[in-house]
Amino acid sequence: MNFGNVIFALFNFAGSLCLLLFGMKLMSDGIQKSAGARIQGVLGFMTKNRFLGLLTGCILTMVIQSSGVTTVMVVSFVNAALMTLEQSVAVIFGANIGTTVTAWIVSLFGFDFKVSAFAIPIFALGYILSVISHHRYANMGLAVMGFSLLFIALGWLSEAISLNSENMSFLTKIQALGFWSYPIAVCIGIIATALIHSSSAMTAIIIAMAYNGLLTWNFSAALVIGSNIGSTVDSIMASFGAKTNARRASLVHVLFNCTTALLALIFLPYLTRLVDFITPGKAESAIVYHIAMLHTLFNLFGTLIFLPFTKQLASLTEKLIADKKEEIPEHYSFPFNEYAVRESAVIPLMQLHTEIKTMADYTVEMFDSIQRGFSDKKAFLSGEYEKIEKREAYLDEMKEQLTAFLVRCHSLEVTEELFSQMQTLISIVEELENLSDECLSLAVYIKRAEEKNLSVPKEDKERLLPYIELVRQLLYFVYRHIGDELTTSQHDFANSLEEMIDSERTELKRLARHRLEQGKNVKAELLYIDIVRKIEKMGDNCFSIAGIITRR
Repeated sequence: MNFGNVIFALFNFAGSLCLLLFGMKLMSDGIQKSAGARIQGVLGFMTKNRFLGLLTGCILTMVIQSSGVTTVMVVSFVNAALMTLEQSVAVIFGANIGTTVTAWIVSLFGFDFKVSAFAIPIFALGYILSVISHHRYANMGLAVMGFSLLFIALGWLSEAISLNSENMSFLTKIQALGFWSYPIAVCIGIIATALIHSSSAMTAIIIAMAYNGLLTWNFSAALVIGSNIGSTVDSIMASFGAKTNARRASLVHVLFNCTTALLALIFLPYLTRLVDFITPGKAESAIVYHIAMLHTLFNLFGTLIFLPFTKQLASLTEKLIADKKEEIPEHYSFPFNEYAVRESAVIPLMQLHTEIKTMADYTVEMFDSIQRGFSDKKAFLSGEYEKIEKREAYLDEMKEQLTAFLVRCHSLEVTEELFSQMQTLISIVEELENLSDECLSLAVYIKRAEEKNLSVPKEDKERLLPYIELVRQLLYFVYRHIGDELTTSQHDFANSLEEMIDSERTELKRLARHRLEQGKNVKAELLYIDIVRKIEKMGDNCFSIAGIITRR
């Protein structure tokens, strides 16, 4: 075969592979978008115990057809503190079992049963569904299109490989090396899978090559084992810039896949014999089914071996990746893992929820410091005021970066449902930041009153403390429900507190004006009125959040 034919063959193979990857990505994205935020519902299920976590990881991977997406989601959930490190271990085990379904789909339908003959009509059906505006099955249409492209690509890939068997003579030479051919095959599997970011696609390539007689049974098995190690690249990339526990979850995936692959390679002769025994047909004539069975068995055996030791595996990663000293950073930094966001549309929503919880924590801390400042001004001026000032600057940075995060997420084409939810969360961010501004402003008034010796009369302070306590009750009510939706009755309760705050504000301002008319200290009374107004404004911010999170 001349050089031109070789180049044409390589491009033919590359095009087929790219179409395969695109089909798998389209199918995975379509299913995720169809599920939308409901994928979050698996969290409550998967975190109950190790067996349910294993089952959930397995089923989730079967549905979205990507162990990479599942592990990236798990790393992101751990990073967002929505899942513990120990809980993540079983889910990762389940993802490894779930990913073997792709090999069975390819083996059962990709070659002997010519699904490719029906692929074009299936694609047409998917396209019709996808272009129906605002139709609830529009995203499922994308998944159907991806499914059809998957089998079109498999047909092209098989033809591309079979047409170039003469150029694959190097594979024959490698496979003739005996024992050393297996480590080489493992390395090829690792590198190829890491490059294409899909163990499922790599397994499909291996099956296609074996189907066309380019690979021996044992060499194919070693390639599949190597591919399992290469699949960890997704979780590794998702852990870049993540918190300590998220990096540990990624390490769990690496340790598990590498250890099971090593054991499978050591016992490869026995493993292939077992596969030959339980799989109908000889390996030479039914190699595609043998490869699929091997892929399933060694992941299943690895899970059965390690599932009783989830705690020990989590503890090992804690020793390998030590905790960092918890220091409150001077400046806020929100690492935007674009790779993780592209893998799953649910991840940005999880990240925003976590950051908003942190923001709410800091805002409540600021308010509590101010409330203490009314009782102990000496302690307030000696340290509390400076903390409030730093926190407010920090929350300003949070608002700026989280808003930028929303804009970038929208450019990655998340679903309208998720984008709408993220806009709601950003509205909460704005109100929390406004509340922090009011906290600082009130802190400045308290500081100014002390510095200018503008003390509030005792009877006025006694009325001011219950007033700010009303705002605290509303703030804590909103704080407890900030991750949920308020019912109508809960919103009515928040409204009653808001009305009490407004009523008390009116009475306090009336008393201050009355004292002004009596010739009291003008500066002190005006400052007092400003303090009353600022406290009432904080109540308004809290009630605005209640309105945002009320169920529509």
